[in-house]
Amino acid sequence: MAVIVALGAFLMTLAGGWTAQRVTDRRHLVLGLAGGLMLGVVGLDLLPEALHAAGRKVFGVPLALLLFVAGFLVAHVVERLLAVRQAAHGGGDGGGGGHDHGGRVPQVGLTAASAMVGHSLADGVALGVAFQVGGGMGATVALAVITHDFADGFNTYTLAHLYGNARRKAQMMLVADAAAPVVGAASTLLFTLPEELLGAYLGFFGGALLYLAAAEILPEAHHEHPALSTLMCTVGGVAGIWLLVGLAGAD
Repeated sequence: MAVIVALGAFLMTLAGGWTAQRVTDRRHLVLGLAGGLMLGVVGLDLLPEALHAAGRKVFGVPLALLLFVAGFLVAHVVERLLAVRQAAHGGGDGGGGGHDHGGRVPQVGLTAASAMVGHSLADGVALGVAFQVGGGMGATVALAVITHDFADGFNTYTLAHLYGNARRKAQMMLVADAAAPVVGAASTLLFTLPEELLGAYLGFFGGALLYLAAAEILPEAHHEHPALSTLMCTVGGVAGIWLLVGLAGAD
């Protein structure tokens, strides 16, 4: 049953990526919406789930929050190191042979998209575990996974393409992200991921995702088009995730 539901998540993820590809003429609106979706997913979905699953404290601070901060810092350090490396090879002055995209490094986009794939894999595992617990729990988690996988697909394609990767590479990451929940759900037929480990991962991933949204996606959205419509897309993205989380948690 979990695998069948994961196929719905597969289609929803592809739909999100398809939407991101089709609105390139409103790139600032796409980025504004993507930033809002990412902020909403982190603050309203990932972090609460991480705190619930891995809430034990380490020196007075919940483990999930420590890893959340660590994820933010690691994303920042990795991006800076890759940017320095790119500049050292001649990409920092715009002469990087097409690798430079507004000062951004393609590897950062692929790394971020890969993290989204890892998140979707964890979604599939959570889905499989939930159906092992019971049908009611499985249905609740299924609704949460399917509804927010549209945002996952949207963000995966946007992250990969924003950093200057070719459309084909971005599409490959989108397909990988769509397939990940199916693989994750199927894997639970073989093993069960400990809840605390899953929570720790979600905390770390949430921090990395927040960094990308706050330091990269949203500034880029408002760089050339600091319009009210862009801001409203961001707010709408957060509100949309809030609505989805509320519907998924409703009895």
